[in-house]
Amino acid sequence: MWVLRALVEPGRESPSGRPVATPPGGAAGADPAIGTGTHRDTRSSDMLHEFELHKEIELTATPEQVWEAIATGPGTDAWFMGRNQIEQGEGGRNEMDLLGRVQRSTVTGWEPGKRFSIRGDANPDGSFLAMEYLIEGRDGGSTVLRLVQSGFLGDDWETEYEAMQEGWDMYLHKLSQYLTYFPGRGAVPISAVRPRAGDRDRAWATIMAALGLDGPAAEGDPVRFQVDGLPPAEGVVDYAGLPTFLGVRTSDALYRFIHSGPQRGDVVVLGHHVFADVDREETERAWRAWLDHLFA
Repeated sequence: MWVLRALVEPGRESPSGRPVATPPGGAAGADPAIGTGTHRDTRSSDMLHEFELHKEIELTATPEQVWEAIATGPGTDAWFMGRNQIEQGEGGRNEMDLLGRVQRSTVTGWEPGKRFSIRGDANPDGSFLAMEYLIEGRDGGSTVLRLVQSGFLGDDWETEYEAMQEGWDMYLHKLSQYLTYFPGRGAVPISAVRPRAGDRDRAWATIMAALGLDGPAAEGDPVRFQVDGLPPAEGVVDYAGLPTFLGVRTSDALYRFIHSGPQRGDVVVLGHHVFADVDREETERAWRAWLDHLFA
């Protein structure tokens, strides 16, 4: 498993011709998740910047359920980004495939039900990310999950650091939604991007209209939408993190709509998880067509 920001870098494409994801990763939200962070301007010959970021969330799940969600490929596929393969045990090699770009990491800590840590392979400039999850069971069947993300960021460290601070709350909220509403269920991860979708105000107005939302989105607002080639969907807003994130939960899916902002080229990214037997490629084609129609 690896943390990637759910944004794409304008102008870069994968071998498939699609825009590619660019590290590092983010999350953040307004649930029980809280976080702090530090940044030390430690400059190497490549002008790298050392950082450490802390997050914490209480989950309505057992430590065993939380471990399965963070330390296995199928569990990670149910709430994080891309398609994941995790080799169990310390020293195991992991892969995360997001929009045609594969990020690799190594397991550096493996204590089932207690601690899971990884270190990402270094980028050409020497930057890398490391993550440590600490699991603590509580009375009544709940679990506290603590996350420490650290490493070295490159020249664009301010943008990357802010993205991680904001992004992690969203991802941890999604993890909470998964463990609450879809515990133990397998998911099909669906990703799509639309470069140059327009500024945030225009893009969000377009997306919310397509989802049947009128005015500013709030958690609990009803949502109804139709993607050509897919069944109609009804649900509720489960995460209102505008102007960057919007989350929708239905009876069989968690949907995430993301706008990169102007620093990343005003790209719209979709990061969905469907808890049903669907064809991933067909479903991704349908969502790409939906984006192309909205922002034609």
